[in-house]
Amino acid sequence: MTDREIAVTPYLNGNADLASRPGSYNDDLPAAGDWAADPAAGLVSFAFLKAAIRRSAAFCCIMTIAGLLIGGILYVALPAPYQAAATLLLRDGPYENGEGSATDDQAIAQSNTLANLAMQRLGLRESASSFVKSYAVTVDSQQVLLVTFTAKSASAAVAGANAVAQELLRFRAGLLIQQQNQVFAALNQQVSQAEAKITSLNTQISQALAQPASPLQQSQLHHLHVQLTNAKGTLTALQQAVTTTQSTIQPATTAAIEGSRVLDAASTLPRSHLKRILIYPVAGLIIGLALALAIVLIRAIVSDRLRRRDDVANALGASVKLCTGPLFPGRGLSPFKLRRLRAEDKDADIARIAAHLGRAIWENDRGIDGLALVAVDDPEAAALPLVSLATSCARQGKRVVLADLAVGAPAARLLGAASPGVSTVDAQDARLAVAIPERDDVAPSGPLGRVSAWDQYSPFSQAVAGACGSADLLLTLVSLDPSLGGDYLRTWAADAVVIVTAGQSTWTKINTVGEMVRLSGTRLVSAVLVGTDRTDESLGAVPAQSVVRDAEIAANAPASDAAGLTLASEEIGKHRSMT
Repeated sequence: MTDREIAVTPYLNGNADLASRPGSYNDDLPAAGDWAADPAAGLVSFAFLKAAIRRSAAFCCIMTIAGLLIGGILYVALPAPYQAAATLLLRDGPYENGEGSATDDQAIAQSNTLANLAMQRLGLRESASSFVKSYAVTVDSQQVLLVTFTAKSASAAVAGANAVAQELLRFRAGLLIQQQNQVFAALNQQVSQAEAKITSLNTQISQALAQPASPLQQSQLHHLHVQLTNAKGTLTALQQAVTTTQSTIQPATTAAIEGSRVLDAASTLPRSHLKRILIYPVAGLIIGLALALAIVLIRAIVSDRLRRRDDVANALGASVKLCTGPLFPGRGLSPFKLRRLRAEDKDADIARIAAHLGRAIWENDRGIDGLALVAVDDPEAAALPLVSLATSCARQGKRVVLADLAVGAPAARLLGAASPGVSTVDAQDARLAVAIPERDDVAPSGPLGRVSAWDQYSPFSQAVAGACGSADLLLTLVSLDPSLGGDYLRTWAADAVVIVTAGQSTWTKINTVGEMVRLSGTRLVSAVLVGTDRTDESLGAVPAQSVVRDAEIAANAPASDAAGLTLASEEIGKHRSMT
C-alpha cells in the first residue's frame, strides 16, 4: 500500500476536504529507538503559565462567577446597618487644657465605664467591649464631638447615639464637680492648718508670759510673736485665696456644665449601598478570580503531566510528527477554543491523523500490511482516526481487518460490532472484518506469530489468522498495561504509532508505553499528540544520537524474533495468494 492508494475521509462525515491549517510535522524524521529519555519537564515561563490559564479559562470563569454570587448572597443576607449621629458641644472646665480636652473627652466616651452607663440607660445586657464597637466618637472641632452609633434598626441607632451623648454629658459634669470639690477641700485643709498653727502659737505665748521675767523669756516671746504675725498673714492670704477661688472656679465649672449640651439630637444617616456593593459582590468577584488563578498556576507548576511536544518526544523516545486539536469537546477545551468544536475542524483533525497512519503503514510484498495504534491514555480518541482509515481503505477495495484490543473496544463499537470474535460489518459503503478478543483474553496473540505454544489453541487467534489470510491490511488498536506486558504486540504489527493526549499522562506512563513497544520487538515509528497548545513552539523531535542507537539495537536484536515475524508474514501471504 502506498501513499497514493490511501484517500482518507473523516469517519462519519463523508467529506474528503481537509482544512488547510498547519498540524503535520516533518514526516521524514527518523523513528527513535530504545534510548534513555530525560524526565525533565519544560521550563516554567510566562508563556507556559499563560497557556495554563487559557486552558483553564472555563474554571476561572466559574470561580469568578461563584465569587460574585457569594458576594451577592452576602450583600442580600447581611443588609446595610442603620447609623445615627449626634453632635455634642463641650465647654472647657476651669482646669482643662483647650488643646487636649477634646481628645480627653473622646477617650472618655469610648471607655468601658461610659459604655456600661449607656447600656444601663438603654436596658441592654451585653459586654462593654462589644457595645463600644457599635459606636464611634470623632473630634469635629476643639469643642465639638460627633457620636455615630450603628445598629440593625433606625430606632436602635437613634436611641444608642442619644444614650451615649447624654451619659457623656452627665459623666463629664460629675468629673467637673468632683474636680472643683477636690480644689475646695485642699484649700480648706490649708486654712484649717493655718488656724491650728495660730492657736498653737497663742498657747505657747501664754505659757511664756507665766514664767519669771528674764532675758531668755523676752527672747522667746519675741520669737513667738514674730511667728504669730506670720501665721496670721498666711491665714489671711489663704482665706482670700479660698474666697477668690470660690468666686472664680465655681462659676466657671457651672458655666462648663451648663454650656455643654447636645447641639444636634441623634438622627439617622443615609445608608451607602455603593460601598457595600464594592465590599461584597466586587470583593467576592476579585477573590474568586484570584483563588482560581492561584489554583490553576500552582496546579500547572506542580503537575507532572506532559503537554509540550519536546517533553512527549523525550519521554517516549520517538518523534512527535503530528499534532492536532482535541477530538472531544469536553476534554481540555476552554472558551478560547470554542472554534475547535466545529464539525469540520474535528473531522479535519481525524482525517489528518488517519492520513499520517496510512503513511506509517509498513508495506511488505510477502505478507500483509499492518500497523498498531497504541493509545496511551484515551482509546476512544485513538479509535476515531483508526476507524476512518479502515473504512477509507475498505471503500477502495482493500480487504481490511480491524483488531480492537483496547479496553472497552471503542473502535469496534464505532463500527457497530460488540460481540467477541471475528465478524464482518458494513460501515459507510465499506465492508471490513472486526476482531474483538474475549474479555478475559487480555493479551491475545495475533496472526504474525505466537508468544507461546498455548496460544495455538486459542479460537480467537485462529479466527484472526483465518481472516488475515485473505486480507490486505491489518489495523490494530492497543492499550498497553505494564502489569500484563506487551510482548503480544509483535504478533499483530511490525510497526506501531503511539497517540498521546496532551495533559493526560505523566512522563513515567508515556516512557513506560514506549519501552513496552520497543521491548516487544515492534518498531516505534512516531507519535501523535492530540489537544496540543497553540503556544507550544517546541519541535517534538528526538536527538540525532537516538537514531544511531536505534540502528544498533536493531542490529543486535535476536534473529529469532525477526525470523518469526517474517515466517508468519510469509505464511499469511501464501494463504492469501491461494485464496
